[in-house]
Amino acid sequence: MENPLIEAIKAIIYGIVEGLTEWLPVSSTGHIIIVSAIPGFDVSSTYGDVFWEFFLVVIQFGAICAVIWKFFKKLNPLSDRNTKEKNKAIWIMWLKILIGCLPAGIIGILLEEFLPTAAKSAFYDSVPLVTSMLILYGVLFVIGERFNKYKAKKYVSSLREKGKDPNTPYPYKFRNVEDIDYLTALYIGLIQVLSIVPGTSRSGVTILGALALGASRTAAAEFSFYLSIPVMVGATLVKGYSFYESGVTISNNMVVYLFFGTITAFAISILVINFLMKFIKKHTFEGFGYYRIAAGIVLASLLGAGIIA
Repeated sequence: MENPLIEAIKAIIYGIVEGLTEWLPVSSTGHIIIVSAIPGFDVSSTYGDVFWEFFLVVIQFGAICAVIWKFFKKLNPLSDRNTKEKNKAIWIMWLKILIGCLPAGIIGILLEEFLPTAAKSAFYDSVPLVTSMLILYGVLFVIGERFNKYKAKKYVSSLREKGKDPNTPYPYKFRNVEDIDYLTALYIGLIQVLSIVPGTSRSGVTILGALALGASRTAAAEFSFYLSIPVMVGATLVKGYSFYESGVTISNNMVVYLFFGTITAFAISILVINFLMKFIKKHTFEGFGYYRIAAGIVLASLLGAGIIA
């Protein structure tokens, strides 16, 4: 019988990792794999694969509750404190969010329902695939942000040549999240489908996509947060139903894992979201690209050493 206190500590560590990595564009999957390689942290070997998959989705739900908490006022179309025009604009935003979520939602449900269990396990648990995606998207972040720096410098140079104020804000196509139109929301949603590949990072790929489509870093990050709400709530419901159908009996230690992991993921996510929204006002995502590359190298080293498989 596992010690409940030790299990609570492990759950808190998983919650910290989830809260830190879910919203930063660094891939929560890759970091969860690294933690699970620590002796004694392999939850699936103790409680089974079914509970492990359910636990991962539940702590993601804890993280998504942080987004709902953080942006509740901006996304509540029923508030009597808003004008009718404001609430109408919020409903329009929700329509854009749902449009952006459709592609990933449809593909996710199809994979969950029709992909054989063995194939799903081989795909989602593929450490070489996660490692490759960490490095690939890390490189894309570095290249993308350097290209954005080049465009910004070129823009400032053109302003000076024309005798205009070089401090004039860069003319983003979508400076604020409200500026994103329906078609662009769909495009970002189609790009979000790539996040089904483990190691990609849902926030990372949607932010990259939004930046490429002309959004500012603030608008890209905020819309990425919004898109996560229906996607991750839906994933929780689907996995919850699958767990119920599996007939697995929840033990006291499982409850400990779910409770402490979820609460911790929620609390850490609040801090991370606040940090990221302030960080991107003065910094680029290039540093996250280098971090992803380093994390991919660590994962590849663990794989090569036979510590993880």
